[in-house]
Amino acid sequence: MLRLFVRLVRRPLLPAVRLWRRNIQLRVVAATLLMSLAVVLALGFVVIAQVSKGLLDAKEEAAQSQAAGGFAVAQEKANTPSTVDGPDATDNKVGRDASTWMNSLVKQLASGGQTAFEVVALGTGPGAGGEPGGQPGGPFVSGVKGARASGNVDPTASVPPALRRSVNHTTGTFQTFSQIRYTAGAGDKAPEPALVVGKRLTDINGDPYDLYYLFPLTQEEESLNLIKVTIATAGVFVVVLLGAIAWLVVRQVVTPVRMAAGIAERLSAGRLQERMKVTGEDDIARLGEAFNKMAQNLQLKIQQLEDLSRMQRRFVSDVSHELRTPLTTVRMAADVIHDARVDFDPVTARSAELLAGQLDRFESLLADLLEISRFDAGAAALEAEPIDLREVVRRVIDGAEPLAEHKGTRIRVLGDTQPVIAEADSRRVERVLRNLVVNAVEHGEGRDVVVRLASAGGAVAVAVRDYGVGLKPGEATRVFNRFWRADPARARTTGGTGLGLSIAVEDARLHGGWLQAWGEPGGGSQFRLTLPRTADEPLRGSPIPLEPEDSRANRARAAAEAAGSGTAPRAPQGPPRPDRSPIPPRSAVAGALPVPADPTALPGNGARVVSRPADQATAPGRAAAEQAAGAQEDGAGGS
Repeated sequence: MLRLFVRLVRRPLLPAVRLWRRNIQLRVVAATLLMSLAVVLALGFVVIAQVSKGLLDAKEEAAQSQAAGGFAVAQEKANTPSTVDGPDATDNKVGRDASTWMNSLVKQLASGGQTAFEVVALGTGPGAGGEPGGQPGGPFVSGVKGARASGNVDPTASVPPALRRSVNHTTGTFQTFSQIRYTAGAGDKAPEPALVVGKRLTDINGDPYDLYYLFPLTQEEESLNLIKVTIATAGVFVVVLLGAIAWLVVRQVVTPVRMAAGIAERLSAGRLQERMKVTGEDDIARLGEAFNKMAQNLQLKIQQLEDLSRMQRRFVSDVSHELRTPLTTVRMAADVIHDARVDFDPVTARSAELLAGQLDRFESLLADLLEISRFDAGAAALEAEPIDLREVVRRVIDGAEPLAEHKGTRIRVLGDTQPVIAEADSRRVERVLRNLVVNAVEHGEGRDVVVRLASAGGAVAVAVRDYGVGLKPGEATRVFNRFWRADPARARTTGGTGLGLSIAVEDARLHGGWLQAWGEPGGGSQFRLTLPRTADEPLRGSPIPLEPEDSRANRARAAAEAAGSGTAPRAPQGPPRPDRSPIPPRSAVAGALPVPADPTALPGNGARVVSRPADQATAPGRAAAEQAAGAQEDGAGGS
């Protein structure tokens, strides 16, 4: 379920991921936008913090100045005697109403603010009760009952308890930030942020009380919000502008690069006349000029190579055709001499036999050269029809039986219990298998040769396994080169021309199939021919592994797995003796049941894919392709 969920989530994201990976312009613009956004956010936070700090500092300074003046006025009014006529004039403070005086003080102090601030007076003594205009249940002192405030301010809710404790216990002026909350008489007026400044004073009777100034911060908050909106708008505009600038700048660089990539793809497709359009004299223009010069030189070199290849193919074809007439005459004369060798002396008779043998080899070489010239010229034609590869294998083995008897080699066939049908050219497939079987017998050191057939999916395969000298590292990539021999000093019984495997590769290519090789020094080799079951069907794998199960690496791996599982590992066996059969168990034979595709046969996984349309084959192009493919191989396969 988790894997299914991940797959469902990834599927809609794949186009976006593909676009992100393939579009450098998108990545640059996105990176520019992200970095610009980060810079704008950081700058905005710094600016807003500085502006907010400046506004609050200015507000605090003005509030402290205003509150200090108000505190001085309030204390002065409490200390100034009032003029009273009558018998009570001897004592100015006797008979004065502290509550009335407090109401008058709050109203007088608040009138000078004109909504710039509000004033709150709180008593400090214990008590309860209240009076009109005061807060029910509020504190009172010496006749100053409850709390008084201007502008319908809720005094006890607007002054924080922490500030009241500081003012009650310590002399001096204290301030803090809070919210001004209003009573029900103010309607639905919302609370406002404010700066509260308080101080302990004495009233007209000498009793202490707390006086607070509440300075609303509404204007500062509005100013700060306006600055935030301005910075956000400017930031968005700057980010969009920087993104557009990055897109335009990157487009000027990416467009020529994309043009060069497209022209390079067309050049690789064979359209060598393509050139870049160059304007200006900047670095991009210099790059375009250098690219055009490179393309021109490449076109010239390829044209020269094609001309040379065409001349070589024509020369080989002409020479092969021209040599057939004199060779026929020489063959007739050699046959007469060979038939009369019994009348010659031993030296002359031996010369007649050598002459006949070399003429046979000469005729075979001419036939191979003519076949190679047809492949090079793209004139080879495929006559495909449904055939049973078992019949082809039987004919090949019957033809190689005399050589096998001479070498003391037994040829075994596996996987022939069921038909192995494929659309192929019987003559060409037989020529490929004959070459592989004869080479296996020739290099098998008298040991058995195993021919395995298999069919699975849309592919059929024939593998020829020998247990002879094998192939050295890297030779599997060169074994299909023309006139290449693994050991030039080795004597050849059949006198081959050195073109057999090269022709076999071309035959496999003509079918759209693969011809691959594997080998190890002293452990023999295996050649595998893989063909599509139906013509023009692409191959995705082979039903037979390229590396046989009885190779050293597979035997060591099997021994390690057996040791890890606790079972007794089988003793490693070397190459089989001539009197023993190296055939693996029947259960390991492919073909009886569907076999999954061999990963080593897939492109880029150690096997060379040799399928290619024949009309695109040129000698220089094929040489370059084979060299490039050979450089990517790990020595496990060859074409």
